[in-house]
Amino acid sequence: MSAIVVNEFAKMRHLHVVLLVAVLFAVVTGIGLYAAVFNPDFDRTSASSWNTLLMGMGSGFTLAAPLLLAVVASRLVDAEHQGGGWLMSATSGVTPGGLCRAKLLALGLLVAGATVLVSAAFAAVGLAVGIDAPWPAGRWLGLTACLLVVSLALLALHVVLAARVENQLVGIGLGLLGAVVALISTAVPTWIAHLTPWGYYALSAAAGYVDGQLAGFAPSYLNIGGLSAVAAAIFALFTRSFDRQEV
Repeated sequence: MSAIVVNEFAKMRHLHVVLLVAVLFAVVTGIGLYAAVFNPDFDRTSASSWNTLLMGMGSGFTLAAPLLLAVVASRLVDAEHQGGGWLMSATSGVTPGGLCRAKLLALGLLVAGATVLVSAAFAAVGLAVGIDAPWPAGRWLGLTACLLVVSLALLALHVVLAARVENQLVGIGLGLLGAVVALISTAVPTWIAHLTPWGYYALSAAAGYVDGQLAGFAPSYLNIGGLSAVAAAIFALFTRSFDRQEV
């Protein structure tokens, strides 16, 4: 598997996927910092400043990640459709399912790195402006982990979809729809947010407005954990079915 993953990184360099992940980092950071710094509750002398940054980070992922993750996954998988990669891999003993798993692992490592960098950038901004309140390490790391889990679940969805459907506009269109759903999920009852994977960005929140007041709270760890289990099971089911298909 390690050799296959290394090969996927080589493909990503050729397809400029690393650049797309860098765009993901830049867009999420830009949107999030804009939303946080220009929030009326951003005041470095109060604890609410950390909460605005936590909200901003969540907003950045909610608005940008669904579409960009779809583009990244579609870009890498489409290379197999266009270049006969499925057949070439099969002749070397790599099943379509195994190739999908390698793609998810390779892309997942990049997305994980980008997510950690986004989190570090937001924390660095808070420390640089001299927020007086202590850094909320527990909620900060919890939000980072939850955002990563949701992003990986969506990435797995798009890898499977891109492998199944050759028209990559389908996956990108779903990603665009997902961005809208993710945004709407921040303003609907919690049970509705549970109905789609994009809604789990809203459930990852570590800060928000409660009765008109900005407050900090723990992300919905149990729900995010449930999403990760379901996503892993579905991804394993589909990739195993790919293994049994003739190329």
